[in-house]
Amino acid sequence: MNNKQLAELFKAVSAALEVKGEDKFKIKAYDEVASAIEHSSSEVKDLWDDGQLQEIPGVGASIAGHLDELFRKGKVAHFESIFRGLPPAMFELLNVPGIGPKTAFKLCQELRIKDPKTALLKLEKAAKQGKIRLEDRMLLPFAWELAEKIITYLQKKHPKDRIDPLGSLRRKTATVGDIDLAVATKNAKEVIEDFLHCPGIKEVVVSGKNTARVIHQNGRQIDLKTMEPGAYGALLQHFTGSKQHNIHLREIAQKKGLSLSEYGIKKGKKISKYATEEAFYRALGMEWIPPELREDSGEIEAAQNTKLPQLVELGAIKGDLHLHSNFPIETSHDEGSSSIETLMEKGKKLGYEYLGFSEHNPSFSKHSQKQIIDILKRKKETIDKINYSRGKKLLIHAFNGLEIDIKPDGRLAIPEEGFKFLDFAIASVHSSFKMNRQAMTKRVLKALQHPKIKIFGHPTGRKLGEREGYELDWEQVFSFCQKRNIWLEINAWPNRLDLTDVLVHEAVKNGVKMIICTDSHQVDHMDLMEYGVAVARRGWATKNDIMNTMSYNQFIKALKGGE
Repeated sequence: MNNKQLAELFKAVSAALEVKGEDKFKIKAYDEVASAIEHSSSEVKDLWDDGQLQEIPGVGASIAGHLDELFRKGKVAHFESIFRGLPPAMFELLNVPGIGPKTAFKLCQELRIKDPKTALLKLEKAAKQGKIRLEDRMLLPFAWELAEKIITYLQKKHPKDRIDPLGSLRRKTATVGDIDLAVATKNAKEVIEDFLHCPGIKEVVVSGKNTARVIHQNGRQIDLKTMEPGAYGALLQHFTGSKQHNIHLREIAQKKGLSLSEYGIKKGKKISKYATEEAFYRALGMEWIPPELREDSGEIEAAQNTKLPQLVELGAIKGDLHLHSNFPIETSHDEGSSSIETLMEKGKKLGYEYLGFSEHNPSFSKHSQKQIIDILKRKKETIDKINYSRGKKLLIHAFNGLEIDIKPDGRLAIPEEGFKFLDFAIASVHSSFKMNRQAMTKRVLKALQHPKIKIFGHPTGRKLGEREGYELDWEQVFSFCQKRNIWLEINAWPNRLDLTDVLVHEAVKNGVKMIICTDSHQVDHMDLMEYGVAVARRGWATKNDIMNTMSYNQFIKALKGGE
């Protein structure tokens, strides 16, 4: 076996141990050895030949014995006992991003996937047939809401303690599994006792000196970890993740003769504790990394060179350009339920300087062209009247927008004459999602050529837990949008969060501007903006990448073609 094959073997052992619920320290040990082997400058087989296996970081007598048995016999009896009862196809599914050991095992069981050679094909087929859902994961806003209820309850009981979410929730990924929380406290016993009696707790699974696990009445598992304030920074960093981010940090630490854990940084027999994450990262020679960036996608190197971006913040948002009011626009899509005036008042409370009312276009099949023109004309008159009536006291401006369907042939679903009544338009795909990449790209770019189109709405068309996005040639799309000054929407609606964080990062690298909108259909939906901002931050977006961080005077110039 070469190093790559050995690393895969140790990763598989770690995964098998996780599925079987083994001790986390044992799992971590195999993970660390896998990483050490993968990045070793010497072949492990050569080290074995020379009797130097224990030069590999993390390899003690036990693992050295397993490697010795492997090289002598071609197999390890202990490993075979660990793998016993697990489907071989499970380990093939681990190559799919986002699928961990327990999920891979569950998929193999429920979809009856046995053969590793066909595992990925069967998984893809099941996904296309809608057999795989995100039922075991919550959409980010719903997970955050549940965590906030627990945090608020505990914070009232323990106002001096610091409480934080952990894991994918703190990193604000689009979907979240179980809820994990951390508390910096000197009164762990009291905190845990109060946690066990939070409203909505259905069952106590386990309760210990520093940790507890419960099941909420909605079926979700919630874990709590406590740590003394002086060592809280290391725990917070460790359990925020991601796994790949932490593995990379451990590799850096190993080169410095250090080892990392939730308790601190160890050198020899001495362990240094850290009250804050800032101090923890500083000890490793880098600046603090925002949780949203911790995916091992270049953030560590940037932190080492003090080149992390100044990520966009919620407070920088000056307006929302994708709102559906209850104006009677007679669309075939879902209509808004709140009045323009109500949405304007909410915008003022949020500190916005402008709003864009972008209801769906009037139904093309149920109206004549003249009827569509009349509806759009009436809406413009309504918006103009609202802006005019506020006169010099105008604190927030209403833009007259429209979300227009992109037809399968790339045409836009309103007559050309209708565009003269609009300040801007959003072009979105709402049908015929299964076109191939070339055809869909041609369709979209044709629609985006219209001079009144400023925003490409929810650009991948995905709906989390419902459907995958359609395919586009993103190189072409980015190039087109950058040259024509088209803005890609980051749609903050819970099951969209679209653009995805990965594509946001690509847009940033390609110099493409974006705009964060809520797609609100009632006034309370305007509070969803924070989740769109979270996606932008995960994609490395700064204030300068997001158009609706501009003041009204700057934005209106950009809307008319200049920046």
